[in-house]
Amino acid sequence: MRHLLRRIKNKLKRMLHPTPQNTVTPEESLPAYHTPHLVEGIDSLIKRQITTIDFNGAYFTISGTAYFEKFPEKDEEKIVKSLILTKDGSDDIEIPLVNQKIENPHFPMAGYKGTANFSVINKGKPLEPGQYEIKIQLKQYLSDGWLIERTSVGKILDCTHDLSYITNMTSYSAKKNTQYRLIFKYNFAANSLEIDSSVLSEINPLENELDADFVLESPLMRPLKRRVLGWAYRWYSLLPVNRHKISFVSDSRTSISGNFEFIYQELLKRHSDFKISFYLKPSIKAKKSWHEIFVLAKAFATSRYILLDDFYPLIYPLSIRHNADLIQVWHAVGAFKTFGYSRVGMPGGPKLDSLNHKNYTKALVSSKHIADKYAEGFGIPEKNIVTTGIPRTDIFFDKAYQADVHQRLQEELPFIKGKKVILFAPTFRGNGQQSAYYPFEDINFNKIYEALHKDYVFLLKIHPFVQNQPNISYKYADFYHDVSDFREINDLLMVADELITDYSSVCFEYALLKRPMIFFAPDLTEYMQKRSFYFNYLDFIPGALAETTDELIARIKNPQLDRKKLDSFVNYFFDQPDGHATARFVDNLENGFDDENSHLAQADDDHTPDGKVIPHWGKMQ
Repeated sequence: MRHLLRRIKNKLKRMLHPTPQNTVTPEESLPAYHTPHLVEGIDSLIKRQITTIDFNGAYFTISGTAYFEKFPEKDEEKIVKSLILTKDGSDDIEIPLVNQKIENPHFPMAGYKGTANFSVINKGKPLEPGQYEIKIQLKQYLSDGWLIERTSVGKILDCTHDLSYITNMTSYSAKKNTQYRLIFKYNFAANSLEIDSSVLSEINPLENELDADFVLESPLMRPLKRRVLGWAYRWYSLLPVNRHKISFVSDSRTSISGNFEFIYQELLKRHSDFKISFYLKPSIKAKKSWHEIFVLAKAFATSRYILLDDFYPLIYPLSIRHNADLIQVWHAVGAFKTFGYSRVGMPGGPKLDSLNHKNYTKALVSSKHIADKYAEGFGIPEKNIVTTGIPRTDIFFDKAYQADVHQRLQEELPFIKGKKVILFAPTFRGNGQQSAYYPFEDINFNKIYEALHKDYVFLLKIHPFVQNQPNISYKYADFYHDVSDFREINDLLMVADELITDYSSVCFEYALLKRPMIFFAPDLTEYMQKRSFYFNYLDFIPGALAETTDELIARIKNPQLDRKKLDSFVNYFFDQPDGHATARFVDNLENGFDDENSHLAQADDDHTPDGKVIPHWGKMQ
């Protein structure tokens, strides 16, 4: 009875004091971001116009105005705007818009701006195939409830005809790479915007590895050859270890470069009596003949030292002989994003019972401060970490070498002459080589060109795992230059006036040059959730942060160099930044690591034993 009386009372109240059309009473009001059932028939209440609309690959930006003409409002908390993607038979997709102030005394909060990345709009995945209409939704709180309406996006300022834009986007996974086509269509007469998403192709990512250099190993043969190698290894272990034999082993390179090259050249310079052999392949999936399997088994069983520079799955099931060393010299410097067993439980992380990395008897790092990070990542005791430094960083202290690099690259890359050089060297996204990509749609290459092309050149050094390519117009060929084929990035660092990276360990080497760095991280929050870091990212980075193209341009034009922070960064990640890391490592090879002193206790919480200040982000928690 009480409920019935309340309903009658409310009905009489509405009859005496009618509410505006399409509003609800306070009892029926909903939270601002809830989308209720919509009432048709009041499109005329919304005045709207698109000021700018722009497409950059699958990345979409829009700004404009939208307001209820009969209800002026100055409080932005009472106004909620969004774009709604509608498709028959599917749930709506909402794109929140940000309120923007405009010069209008009655409707000061009528402006808006927003962005959408259609390659990740569907819960981290691309927009599903189908036809969608984009509508603008306006919600405004009145004295007796929320007024809610949707309508078409409106006229585009200074536009007098239909518009269309076509782009591709790709979804990456270990089993399937799917390429989509997006067609955006603006109907001038109807003031409407539509999107058509369709699948172009589905590709097995393993096919991307096929080239003239190698043939893929059959997935069925890999475990069989691994087992045969284990049997052969035990058989060859009946032979004595040759204390003068060093085997350089890699499944990620076919040339002697990186740390391998520096160590090898130092051995040659000393006229060492070591017998040196190289066993190199371009990929872990490159086919190895049965002859190679037995050659590898014998090398592993009889070498005093086996040097790796990357992931090498064939060797991990083996028990390294007590009078031999399996040494991981790794291909990166420092400790930035988590890797290996530091990522247990994360997407793409290893299982605890995995054998990968765990049989290293030695692992090379640049500083004792990160010994625990590498021990954790590799799943090995901290006493197995060698902190003599990274051989390939020696060139940053070799002035003659740097001069030679400048001269050589001026000839190889003549377009850098007379220009300021920007080097763009980000890491990949995805869980591994087969799903690796970079979100190029986060960068507006057109805008960067217009702002910088007169004074700068822009070099792109894309991670070798990345499968997609940036969509850059041929008109900008005098500004953007792809140098991804350069095997050694350190030479490019020598000629770069500014480095743009994100979560890549390249920042450690570049820090040795004491030049400005920009960390372009538009997906920082998402990346932190999926990958995580060893240190607090915002405190740790030795350079300026940029999260949008406009911020990136501003940072490039006005480079910032915090020398004190940069010095602290270098001191923390390099115990001995002196250009003699290779010599120290080879000394250890020659004396069997008897003189290794890689674990010095810290003097106190704020300083290292040699007096260097420990930055706050590097202190033990």
